Amino acid sequence: MNAPAPVTVTPVLVADLLAEGERVPVHVHVIDHPEARVLVDTSLTELHPLVADTDPRLVPLTGQDVDLAGIDVVVNTHLHVDHRGGNHLLAGRPTSVQRRELDDAHSQDDHTIRAWVDAPGVRYVPVDSELELLPGPRLLPAPGHTPGTQVVVVGTGGRPVVAGDVAVRSGELDEPHTRGPAAGAGARPRAGVAHAHARAVATPHRLTAVFRWLGGWSSRHGRTSQRRRWR
Repeated sequence: MNAPAPVTVTPVLVADLLAEGERVPVHVHVIDHPEARVLVDTSLTELHPLVADTDPRLVPLTGQDVDLAGIDVVVNTHLHVDHRGGNHLLAGRPTSVQRRELDDAHSQDDHTIRAWVDAPGVRYVPVDSELELLPGPRLLPAPGHTPGTQVVVVGTGGRPVVAGDVAVRSGELDEPHTRGPAAGAGARPRAGVAHAHARAVATPHRLTAVFRWLGGWSSRHGRTSQRRRWR
């Protein structure tokens, strides 16, 4: 009997941004699964005045060694511009996002660039809490960076997790003490600012402390931070 094909996760560098005085890489992740090819986040594909202070240097996704026509499923960890700016390139593909995140993107002016959310042909699939995306990979809510953030538990090998902006640096997954920019009264601190996607493939046991610190796995814990949300 042939062994089942392995599930692989490949980071793809698509930009770097200026964050807290340093250049930080931005990656999307391709999950190759025997039943489908999944793209986690789509990054920025064009510049916009609202992100000018991050001085984005783009590496177009269309110029990468990624066959966009071969992508079957898209996942947005959240809807900030550096995570879903290329959704229009995958028009017609099911794009899974937490319902809370989609609602906030439509209703809150400072959450993201709203005109980019509903690009022509983008087909969102709202997710409520956990979802088995494919046999093995599943989506888990991870409120903190935004109340509607989710992560992808890949479910292979050491069960890596594509964690988006749950943390900035890998050390924060072990000791999540970093506070974000000044938060609103009563808001919880969050695990960093954003953008270290290359370092955001972790394992569940390393994320447990972060999620406990942020208030749990489920969006039922409510609002976790107030901040300049479009990043």
